[in-house]
Amino acid sequence: QVQLVESGGGLVQPGGSLRLSCAVSGSISSISAMGWYRQAPGKQREMVAGITSVDTTNYSDSVKGRFTISRDNTWNTIYLQMNSLKPEDTAVYYCKAIPYYGMDYWGKGTLVTVSS
Repeated sequence: QVQLVESGGGLVQPGGSLRLSCAVSGSISSISAMGWYRQAPGKQREMVAGITSVDTTNYSDSVKGRFTISRDNTWNTIYLQMNSLKPEDTAVYYCKAIPYYGMDYWGKGTLVTVSS
């Protein structure tokens, strides 16, 4: 079992920055990759950024060049640095852990609101 707790969300003005964190506990050694997803009101959940055990990263086109995913040396914590935020980035942001075997794990999310 893996437990995920997101933090760092809040209200920010357009053009501002936020750093999200995802604290990971449990069977950390079972994790092969992790990612950040988001879900805006009335929309489907979408992938934002991902990172593998060898630190390969990928981003959605909508955040490429503005967001950066990173992690500590293990899977204890992953981060999402979000710069140049836009109103369309407003969403609940979720952390996901992908194990080598079995089902993925999700956190409960943290709300990011970009508004003036």
